[in-house]
Amino acid sequence: MQKIFQFLFLAAVVTTLRAEPKWLTKLDEAKAQAQKEDKAVLLDFTGSDWCPPCMKLKKTVFNSSEFEKFAEKHLVLVEVDFPRGKKLKDLSEEQQTANKGLAQQFDVDAFPTVILLDVNGKKLGENRGYGDDTPAQYIQGLEQMLAKQKKTK
Repeated sequence: MQKIFQFLFLAAVVTTLRAEPKWLTKLDEAKAQAQKEDKAVLLDFTGSDWCPPCMKLKKTVFNSSEFEKFAEKHLVLVEVDFPRGKKLKDLSEEQQTANKGLAQQFDVDAFPTVILLDVNGKKLGENRGYGDDTPAQYIQGLEQMLAKQKKTK
């Protein structure tokens, strides 16, 4: 019986230690990392605390182990957040200004908008909104965008 409890405890620890992908907030840092690691940059324009489709995309796709594995191999992740509630206090004025600049630069006027950039910062494609895609379906769409990057190399 004690071995069963030890196994369950270890399984719980391993599950909680699962490496979640790191979301950056600065595009320049992400581009530098993407070039160093030969990865694409995924920009997630989100209203993390007020936008239901944004929250659903994060919960269903971005927090899935399938996406985490995919991102680890292929993506540098950037969250471009536009919170309205308590989270707004956590965002510096500098970050808010930078996020507004990115939204203007990439002509983002709806949330969520996900934009994929190649290692040089060239836009490969975008997804506006979020329906009911499974992680596998969403990843498939990203893979199609990434195929453009491979053609240009």
